[in-house]
Amino acid sequence: MSSRSSDGVMDRRGFMSKGAAAGMGAVVSAGTIEALLPGIAAARKHKGGVTKGDLAILGAAQIAEALAVTTYTGIIDTAPFFTRLEQDDQGYFKAARAEEMAHYLLEKSVTKKPTPVTTFYYPPKMFSDAQTTLNVLVTLEDAFIAAYLVGVRRFSSPDLRVTAARIMGIESDHRTLARVVAPSVAARDGGPIEKVTGIQGKAESVDPPNNNTYERTLHWTRISKAVDALTPFIDKTAAAKAGFDTSKSYTFKPFTPKLPGGLGDFHSFIG
Repeated sequence: MSSRSSDGVMDRRGFMSKGAAAGMGAVVSAGTIEALLPGIAAARKHKGGVTKGDLAILGAAQIAEALAVTTYTGIIDTAPFFTRLEQDDQGYFKAARAEEMAHYLLEKSVTKKPTPVTTFYYPPKMFSDAQTTLNVLVTLEDAFIAAYLVGVRRFSSPDLRVTAARIMGIESDHRTLARVVAPSVAARDGGPIEKVTGIQGKAESVDPPNNNTYERTLHWTRISKAVDALTPFIDKTAAAKAGFDTSKSYTFKPFTPKLPGGLGDFHSFIG
């Protein structure tokens, strides 16, 4: 039986099994966060109202952002190949982690709840094998892009839809930059890496790294599709079925992010 769905996206077990085989801080106070990200105060006072459907999307997005922060933290803190990258490439990973944390905090300011999921699982060799790391990282960014496009399609207000688009653009940056880094992986770490496999299960050349003319929706029109795709990362039983390493879990640790530049911060819903 094929593990590929009708829209060309492999099911989570099929893709992750194939991907693995291919080598695929402290909690901060609300006052501290509002001082760091003034736009969050504006988000809390948003008058447009938040529907049940909005909260479902935002809740899934919080889990995704917590997973993203945990993934980047694992790379920065434990991946051997990371230490041998050029300083500017290391800076990409550090900035991406801060940006994902900022996204999480913004979404939390609207839901007024922390993520219900704080423990995550990954395929074998996730942080010890650079090919696996980049395959999974691009896979996650593919999923995040498609998930935020669901928000663009489904959120109830223009403010939320535009905010989803703004975050999606940053996730797209992260996908491209992960592909930029691939050829810079040192030979001792399996580099240079010339192809990376994302969520659609196809090894794609990293030349050029920005290989999308339009962002890929993955045919996702409901947030449940994103939840399905991320389930092996957040549920131990699903992780085991997908061939993930369930002997070790990774915990989301919130922190106060130091953002790369003020012009690109979330100042308000209008920018």
